[in-house]
Amino acid sequence: MGKRLAGIVLMLFALASCSNSDWRTASREPAGIAPSPDLVQDAVIEIYAADAFSWRGWFAVHTWLAFKEEGAEEYQVYEVVGWRVKNGYPALRHYKTESPDRYWYGARPEKVLSIQGDKARRLIPEVVAAIDKYPWANEYTVFPGPNSNTFPAWIGLQVPELELDMPFNAIGAGYAD
Repeated sequence: MGKRLAGIVLMLFALASCSNSDWRTASREPAGIAPSPDLVQDAVIEIYAADAFSWRGWFAVHTWLAFKEEGAEEYQVYEVVGWRVKNGYPALRHYKTESPDRYWYGARPEKVLSIQGDKARRLIPEVVAAIDKYPWANEYTVFPGPNSNTFPAWIGLQVPELELDMPFNAIGAGYAD
């Protein structure tokens, strides 16, 4: 009985010590890993992954896609977010920013894909066409999908020249197959 109680206390401590316990105060600062639009005039396509919020980050990531056309001053960022559906909005979210590499509610992002120059310039119209055809733009299901990882995986299937290799812990990426 003592070992079981100790295990429960340890598990509760681990859950309570999660650094992302409050989404309102978790960092959303830029990570500084995206090419700055002020310095890089080339076209850019990037896909990022960061640990999912709170305890979910122990086993899953959230992924998103960003691109910048040649000479653009901002990135176009696309991601799928479940809370949007619960609030009556499409799951697929789009916004513009100079910093597409913001922390995902306290979790530092990593690049999954980075393409710059002529190849990015050539592929951006194909990426945009695929985004416009994304079949689950208004849907979100944590498991098996469609979710935030289904979206970039589906784009990668539509634009094979991206050569996208999703992270192993991108749960829901297989839903796009």
